Order: sequence, then structure tokens, then C-alpha cells
Amino acid sequence: MENYLSVREIAEKWGVSERRVNQYCSDKRIPGARKFGKSWAIPADAEKPKDPRYIQQQEKISDIKTAKTEMQTVTGGLLDSTNLMPLMNTDFVPGNCRKTVESMTDGVQRDISFAEYYYFSGRPEEAVKAAEPYLTSSDMGARLSACFIYTYANLSVGQIQKARFALGELNASLSAAGKQSPQFRAAAAFVASAGAVLLHLPLPGEMPETEIFLPYLPPGLRAFALYVQAHYLYLKEDYARSAGIVEATLAMGAAKYPIPAIYLHLVSVMDYMSLKRSDRAEEHLLKALDIARPDDLIEGFGEHHGLLGGMLEAVIKPKWPKDFKRIIDITYSFSSGWRRVHNPLTGHDVADDLTTTEFAMAMLAARGWTNKEIAGHLNISVNTVKSHISEAMRKLNVETRKELKQYMLR
Repeated sequence: MENYLSVREIAEKWGVSERRVNQYCSDKRIPGARKFGKSWAIPADAEKPKDPRYIQQQEKISDIKTAKTEMQTVTGGLLDSTNLMPLMNTDFVPGNCRKTVESMTDGVQRDISFAEYYYFSGRPEEAVKAAEPYLTSSDMGARLSACFIYTYANLSVGQIQKARFALGELNASLSAAGKQSPQFRAAAAFVASAGAVLLHLPLPGEMPETEIFLPYLPPGLRAFALYVQAHYLYLKEDYARSAGIVEATLAMGAAKYPIPAIYLHLVSVMDYMSLKRSDRAEEHLLKALDIARPDDLIEGFGEHHGLLGGMLEAVIKPKWPKDFKRIIDITYSFSSGWRRVHNPLTGHDVADDLTTTEFAMAMLAARGWTNKEIAGHLNISVNTVKSHISEAMRKLNVETRKELKQYMLR
């Protein structure tokens, strides 16, 4: 179309993300923008809308100053933040996770904490049972937690319709939060962003900028929210910035919260492998493992397998073969459910018929690693690498490594 530019071209022209341009269009803030299929055509001479965030932030300064106190109370009868992913927000000593949960007083917080414990220790069936009673709870902290856990646990047990239902509830909660309750909106934004980003889905249109809702979260959840932000930047291929966020977050105290710390270290592995810094990637993997092993909190390793650049095969498999086997079992069940939600919603056909070894090598090959580099990284022969990659290409019916990329994770 003459005198019109694409979303990508406008994003480059204005120096913003494509998501931001799409949001401007959806909000009707760009005069003359026209819907074109699933995208937009934008007048070439359109001016960038003025950013309202500064004004919004100024209006919220007084709220932010009192957020720490308010987070401990029931806000508008809707949110008790003590029941919002309480185990994630607990700085227990590694090795004492279950004891910490068992020591809690009987009630909502203890029940949700058990659901978290079951999920993060790779026991999705038990997590589903523990979370299900709170899916319609009047306690919104418990309800949001239950929906988040229920979404991801059901991916692993193959209950895809239930996972989609719970994901829809997260997005609906964000829409319903409005602007009258900053703490409720922050909680809804936290779980909805995690739900979308970890499934590699577009963020909901109502999603506020991270810096707006982050101050309203307690420290452990703030750390996990920054993991989600780092994961989002990884998907945008901004690996150095993502790694920087992780390093800063850990340096500012996140390391004492075991569950967020595990996930922060894992996204660093993803970043450094993408930057071909396998030495730094290994450091972060071993730190994550040191935190996770005493309580068997290995779910995250299975979830992230395909993004870790073969690091599990290179480091964990030789030294901890039993742990590696459990992680791979989690990977197969979780990734199967993950693809059944992700692929139809995005149109991105992530491969589902490769072994975990084939997938890990294909990911590296698609990112430009040579056979020799892959062999050195995994401590195997070049011929073995060739064999696995050839088999992956045969299964996917592609002829070049470049073509592999369309079937890989972003």
C-alpha cells in the first residue's frame, strides 16, 4: 500500500517495540491506521503518540510510597497478597521447602503453598488437585495463584482444555482489575504476564508496563516478575539486556528466594548460550542446580530444556544422571502440552516429533553453531552430531540448517 508502512517499519522509525505500535493501533491512537489481516498498515507520515506513562507515574507516586504497607492488607475486599504465590515469596533455606510449608497454619496460604511445592517439584497431578478448589475463590490472591498453577500443571498432565480455561481466567482478571485498585492490578498483571510470556504468547492488550506494577509486588514476586521480563527480552533476542536484568536482580537480594532464583539463573543460561558464552551459562546452571536439588525443585529445568542450548546434556547428564532422567521426563510431558497451547495460538509450529537430544542439537545448529562447536560443547564426536542433526532434518523434512529455525523455539 502506497504511503503506508508496516508495524515493523514504524517500530524501527520511532524506536519502539512492535508490541507498542500494535497497542497504539488497537487503542486508536494513530490516525489513519488500517487493519490489514492480523497486522496494521500505518500512514508513513504518522506521528508517534505522546507517551502517557510519565503522567501516570506522577499520579501514582503517593500510592507507590505506601505500597509496602498496603500490600499486607485486603485491598478493596479483593486481594490479600499474603496468598499470592506465597511459597514463591518465601525465603526458605534450601533443603527446608516442604518443612516450611508444613509449618504454616492450616488454611489458604498453606494450601496454595502446597500446590506450588507440588508443581515446582515436578508433581503436576498433585498440584492440580491442590489448586483446583481455589479456582473460584473469593480471595483473589489465592484465586490468581490457583489459576496460574492450574494452567501450567495441566500442560504436563495433558488436560489442555483445563489449561486454556485457567489461562483465560488470568487474562480476564487483568481486564477486570481496572485502575481503582493498584495492588489488585499489579497481582493480575504479574500472573497474566507470566502466563503469556512463558507460553511465548503475545501479552494481553491491557498489560501495564512492568515498571508500573513492579513496585506493588512483594520482593519474592518482584524477583519472579523480573525473571518474566528477562524471558520476554530473551524472546526479543535482546540477550545482553536480559542477562543484565538477571545479574542486577540477583545482586539486589533475589538470591535468597529459592524459586525465583532458580528461574533467574535458568534464563541467564538461555542468554549466555545465545551469546555463545557457555562458561557463564554453566556457572548459572550450576547455581540453579545447587538451589534446586536439596528440595527436588526441578520443574523449571524440564520446562526450559529446549532453550538451554544443550547445557543439561553437557553438564547435568554426566554428573547427575538420575536427576537428568527425571528432568527429561518432565520435558516430554510439559513440552507436549506447551506446544498444544502455543502452536495453535501463534501459528508457530514448534517441532513435536524430535527427541530432546535432537531438539537441543537442532536449536544450536539453527543458531549458527558448527558441528565441531556442538561436539565440543556436548563432549561427543562430530559424527554423532551429524547423525542427530541429519535425523532431525529428516523428521522435519528440511534440507538446510537455516530451515530448521522455523520449527525451533524462539
